[in-house]
Amino acid sequence: MKPELQTRVQRYGWDKAAPYYEESWKDQLKPAQDRVLELADLQPGESVLETACGTGLVTERIAGAIAPDGLVIATDLSEEMTRKTADRLQNVNGIDRSVLRADAEALPLDDHSVDVAICALGIMYYPDPLKGLKEMQRVLKPAGRAAVTIWGERSNCGWAEIFPIVEKRVASDVCPMFFQQGTGNTLEMTMKRAGFTEIHTERRKAELHFRDEETVVMAAFAGGPVALAYRKFDEETKMGAHEEYLESIASYRNGSGYTIPGEFVYATARKR
Repeated sequence: MKPELQTRVQRYGWDKAAPYYEESWKDQLKPAQDRVLELADLQPGESVLETACGTGLVTERIAGAIAPDGLVIATDLSEEMTRKTADRLQNVNGIDRSVLRADAEALPLDDHSVDVAICALGIMYYPDPLKGLKEMQRVLKPAGRAAVTIWGERSNCGWAEIFPIVEKRVASDVCPMFFQQGTGNTLEMTMKRAGFTEIHTERRKAELHFRDEETVVMAAFAGGPVALAYRKFDEETKMGAHEEYLESIASYRNGSGYTIPGEFVYATARKR
């Protein structure tokens, strides 16, 4: 798939996922968000860029950490996601804020304009992760720092069968290289190629808890990266896909819910 087409798929796909995203993933992704914010070590008064901000769950916490007198700039491809982020930031006082629908691979920001750049679980969706990280590096001030997290190895993410299950029913190419940056030391190498220095990475296993079948299905299909492709399914196709996905995670059943393994990779770095 051409990068510009993949970008369009991501944009409209996340527009569709926006109404379901928090109910599907808010609790499950909090440990990863906690850790990336811990690594970012935000200070009052700093200027912070967050790319792939989603509904603003991390953005709101960034804003609280840099108040008073900080600046947060949040970007996302999805207009629906940025709208939710802007609404959430209305609850935060003592900061300047800017929420933009923007491509992380072509940020509408000046060189050397922010102290910190953060991306929590967005880099996997970039058509060109190197390009996105170069943009992050470009807008950082000299000695500015970056903190990112992504999903890890495919074999350590028990929900990963969602991609082939959808792909066999409708050609989507939604995330053809989703697990690439989380494999081995790929993320570290990509950040080095993007011009970062003092790069440190770590891996952490996680457990994703879903309370019932309805929630785990919503998270996989309606609230995540395959949402646009899923909208093309008729009811019979949806039921078949749901059944196949539930079979793929059957070993993770825990009473009426599911405890599904996952893995996150974290990285911190500085601009030269």
